[in-house]
Amino acid sequence: MTEESAHGDEWSTGPQSSSDRRADGGESCPVLTDGGTDDEGVVRRDRFSGGPARSFLSSLAADERIFGADLAVDRAHTVMLAEQGIIDDDVAGEILTALDAIEVDGHGSLPDGEDVHEAIETAVIERIGADGGKMHTARSRNDEVAACIRYRLREDVLEAIETTLALRESLVDVADEHQETIMPGYTHLQPAQPTTVAHWALAYEGAVRRDTERLCDAYARINQSPLGGAAFAGTTFDIDRERTADLLGFGGVVENSMDASSSRDFLLETVQALSTHATTLSGLAEDVIIFANRGFVELSDDYSSTSSIMPQKKNPDTLELVRAVAGDAAGSVQGLTTTLKGLPRAYNRDLQRATTHAWETVDAVTEASEVAAGAVATADWNEETLAAEAGAGFSTATGVADLLAANGLPFRTAHELVAIAADNGADYDALEAASQEVLGDSLEAYVDPDAVADALDPAESVASRDSQGGPAPEAVDDQLGAAREALATDDDAHAEVTAALETAYETLRSEVNGYV
Repeated sequence: MTEESAHGDEWSTGPQSSSDRRADGGESCPVLTDGGTDDEGVVRRDRFSGGPARSFLSSLAADERIFGADLAVDRAHTVMLAEQGIIDDDVAGEILTALDAIEVDGHGSLPDGEDVHEAIETAVIERIGADGGKMHTARSRNDEVAACIRYRLREDVLEAIETTLALRESLVDVADEHQETIMPGYTHLQPAQPTTVAHWALAYEGAVRRDTERLCDAYARINQSPLGGAAFAGTTFDIDRERTADLLGFGGVVENSMDASSSRDFLLETVQALSTHATTLSGLAEDVIIFANRGFVELSDDYSSTSSIMPQKKNPDTLELVRAVAGDAAGSVQGLTTTLKGLPRAYNRDLQRATTHAWETVDAVTEASEVAAGAVATADWNEETLAAEAGAGFSTATGVADLLAANGLPFRTAHELVAIAADNGADYDALEAASQEVLGDSLEAYVDPDAVADALDPAESVASRDSQGGPAPEAVDDQLGAAREALATDDDAHAEVTAALETAYETLRSEVNGYV
């Protein structure tokens, strides 16, 4: 095919039949006559240029988010077209110069259009004439928008990952400072066993670490280029998909052209990973809210508010909002799943609505993660109150039962004995009376009284729980080491990926500068 006819496999400068013209956000047909424009725009024919449905179809305002991504995709595609000899270098230079000017003018200066892709192309054509339409050679808006979404989303996901790293660092710092700060532990919100602030913090660090891993996994699948898939059936032009992928910093290409243009599973995976992280954040927020209510911890004023009428109040409002984000994220998972389920291959305009779920979720969860990290980092733990409450509700009962079992009693018998004592004073005398009732003998016949006294002490109880992953200081030391190592590894990986994207951006800019 000659350069003069090189307007893509579904684009043409000549007349098209009505069956070839679409208004679905995918394939569309420009009318280019002597580089001129008419009142209805240069990309759409009159039939698809007006009417009350235009605003319903348009995503131009919402597309401001991918304005920069679209310009990058346009530049990479144009450079590749020139390198492949599909368009002349001087035409490429004019297109790239026009794109630079459009970037300076900003999204707000774009002409009306169904979306940012059409508006940018119209703006290029308005600046340089009909040759501006050659920018769209060998592609469709289908693969173009898929590339733009992935390009922008990967940046957002990297930012979300960064907030998980900050939260993990905050939790590790709290754990390091409070390895021996005894606190009550709960099941069913009832006093259960004594533990430490460090053990609690590292429990959340482990959960957030897995959230980081899920987001990193999602990033790897986001970071694949669909560009070159065209409408869905590829193109007749001798394009180089690997080259555009490299110029845009993608890790590879989505091989199948139909899959490349139409799949949005990467959106669903990302929203699911973000929803999982939001659920972790909600649990963390709930714990801190309860701890604040009981006087165990005091939030910084920066993460609190007061009542408009009750001057004594200090409310954990920020963490209540963090808690609420989990519901929003879960709703986005459901909304996106429902939008995507049952969509036939290849492109369908439903996909325009799908992306909104991802943008809203990544913004909300990233902000919530950042707030949680700050709240944890600046909170003040009340060590005296925590220590005083650590033994509440006979929380050392399990330790006493374990001690009896370690000295030969069946655990179920020990469990029964301690349960009776719990109902009758929860002290040594109550245990002695229960021993007489259950065993028909003195407690001292089975276990050293000093050992029982240690088991009843919250600090000694914690110190005795030195199994892997337990709350004893030496066990926490091991967990801290693993947490720090994992955090350093993930920090390095995040920095490496961020640097790779910056290098790709600079490479693309350098290539563009060779034409303008």
